[in-house]
Amino acid sequence: METLNSSAGRRPPWNKDRLTGQKPPLKLREIWAIRTRLQLSSNSRELALFNLAIDSKLRACDLTRLQVQDVCIGGRVVALATFMQQKTQRPVQFEITEQTRQSIAAWITARGLKPTDYLFPSRLHASPHMSTRQYARIVHRWVASIGLDDAAYGTHTMRRTKASLIYRRTRNLRAVQLLLGHTKLESTVRYLGIEVDDALEMAEQTEV
Repeated sequence: METLNSSAGRRPPWNKDRLTGQKPPLKLREIWAIRTRLQLSSNSRELALFNLAIDSKLRACDLTRLQVQDVCIGGRVVALATFMQQKTQRPVQFEITEQTRQSIAAWITARGLKPTDYLFPSRLHASPHMSTRQYARIVHRWVASIGLDDAAYGTHTMRRTKASLIYRRTRNLRAVQLLLGHTKLESTVRYLGIEVDDALEMAEQTEV
């Protein structure tokens, strides 16, 4: 008789033989390399997805659940959007840059999406919107396309990229904490991969 802890017939874990842990952010030259490839391929869906992933800094579960009406009002893509995070049930705001607004508008027009439609519909009938697994596969493809080891990167790479760029430019931990929608500063410190002592000292310096 099979015991409860038997592994027979079970699927192997998703991360078997994969590198796990903190995923590095993309560098500026890597962002532009991927963006240029998507522009040259005229892939309006993935260009909009890539640009919005960078700008929004949303988790994969939130990015894939975005509806057109979350980023588009009165037929125009907004410069500042607010979205309720699934994990924390707290709203987070994010800026949508001009080039991202253009790519989103082009994708909405090409697909003929309505305000209540998901911004990135699934190509499978079983799901109304792109799954996080599908998004992860796309991210790995982007990374591999510019010669990086895709095993070292993941969806959190997209979330961390702009946050890391902003931190390096401003050294303002509080601002990055708000942009990421973190409830605790320690979460932001871990996410950025910086030393705790240095982080706390910088945070104290930013208080007014």
